[in-house]
Amino acid sequence: MNQVLLIMVDTQRQDMLSCYSEDSIKTSTLDSLASEGIMYNNAYTCQPVCGPARSAIFTGLYPHSNGMIANCMMLGADVKNAGQWLTPEGVECGYIGKWHLDGGDYFGNGICPDGYNPKYWYDMRNFLEEFSDKDRRKSRRYMSTRIDNPKEENTFAHRCVNRAIDFVTEFAEKEFFLTVSLDEPHDPSVCPRRFIKAISKAKYRLHRTPNVKCSLEGKPEHHKVWANITRNAVFNITNLSHRGLYACNLYCDYEIGRLTKKIKELGITPMIIYTSDHGEMLLSHGLIGKGCAMYNEITKIPFIISGVGEKRVDNTPVSHVDILPTIITHFGINVPPALQGKPIQKLPHNSDREVLIEFNRYEVDHDSFMGYQPIRCIVNQEYKLVINLLTTDELYDLKADPYEMTNLIESPLHADIRNKLHDKLIELMNTTRDVYRGYYWHCRPWRSDVKPSFAHTGYTRQLVQDDFVQLDYATGLPMKCANRKK
Repeated sequence: MNQVLLIMVDTQRQDMLSCYSEDSIKTSTLDSLASEGIMYNNAYTCQPVCGPARSAIFTGLYPHSNGMIANCMMLGADVKNAGQWLTPEGVECGYIGKWHLDGGDYFGNGICPDGYNPKYWYDMRNFLEEFSDKDRRKSRRYMSTRIDNPKEENTFAHRCVNRAIDFVTEFAEKEFFLTVSLDEPHDPSVCPRRFIKAISKAKYRLHRTPNVKCSLEGKPEHHKVWANITRNAVFNITNLSHRGLYACNLYCDYEIGRLTKKIKELGITPMIIYTSDHGEMLLSHGLIGKGCAMYNEITKIPFIISGVGEKRVDNTPVSHVDILPTIITHFGINVPPALQGKPIQKLPHNSDREVLIEFNRYEVDHDSFMGYQPIRCIVNQEYKLVINLLTTDELYDLKADPYEMTNLIESPLHADIRNKLHDKLIELMNTTRDVYRGYYWHCRPWRSDVKPSFAHTGYTRQLVQDDFVQLDYATGLPMKCANRKK
């Protein structure tokens, strides 16, 4: 009997877990999961924004393919979510927590999507509707500015975990796939005050990476525009906000511990996948928040798989887009050919591969965060190449420069490495049918060997679906392959 529990939080960069960083305050539950399973050091979000990141996790498609290129957009009408793939196979599917894929506002529309058990569906709108108007306002007050002591039972995390405990108890003897998606530690970072006190008692200083005071010389212009926000902000307020984030990070670990304890009591051993949607700049490179950059602080995320009988630390680059194929494979089901990720079980240990990351815009409903900023990135264990279509491109040597302080995009010594990565990036954009692909991604100022072309790469790609085969435009006959030159 196969069971899968996917647990995720919002706005947690990799080094906020003590199993990844000795500088982090102790996250005991997650450290335990890591020690009992596989901890991936090189795991990446598909886009460092809440909605698009989740779209990749639950569809196995990149945002540029599933239609959700920004917050407050809907998945494409022909795109299936995880529940729609697994429920017809007899797997009980439950979703509890932040969804952010229905095209509504931050809180969602409160309606259970197709593929999931309506009894357990619970998103942030459902949570808010349980409160009076006064208590709704209180639930959105930043932990860093409040002096009261929020009750556990009045937090989103606690109510989500309560439902998750009920779900695993009811379906302990069945195959199930349960997602528990916490909004915490994302601001307002509400948690019982004892977690603020725990940070103070530990005399914990907010983790500051060496690139906090890094110069932005040679970096893209839009990073400098972003950094102006930080320079104009009150530094102490930023510190307070981040203190709330770290306190709530501890609270998430505690709440997840309640769920894992119940699982052990039930005597079941599901595959447990743990991750976050994206990280937080926390003043690294002089930036705050997340958005149109590819720095590790917001793209590199915790990724742990427990309950599969293996214990190791693995350096293989993995991606959120790999999660759904991994889950489907665990249930012994053939991975649909339309999915763009790879089952992690089938990747060689500590192997190298290229991972694609993108950015399009932060949110469709507002013009903040600089609006449209088209970015594509390719990263492996050693190098990261970033194509900022409207500004300066970037190349980082991740071994020699792990904090990404020196942009090598114009370095003659790295030109061959850069160009080979660039070719692989263009190919990934092509094979995933990136709707924004075109010659301008290929014709960069530093790439003199590539010229603009009306046909560009000249390939036609069949839309891979289970029950549909494209007809060749030239012959009217079924296409025999997904990639061919005109």
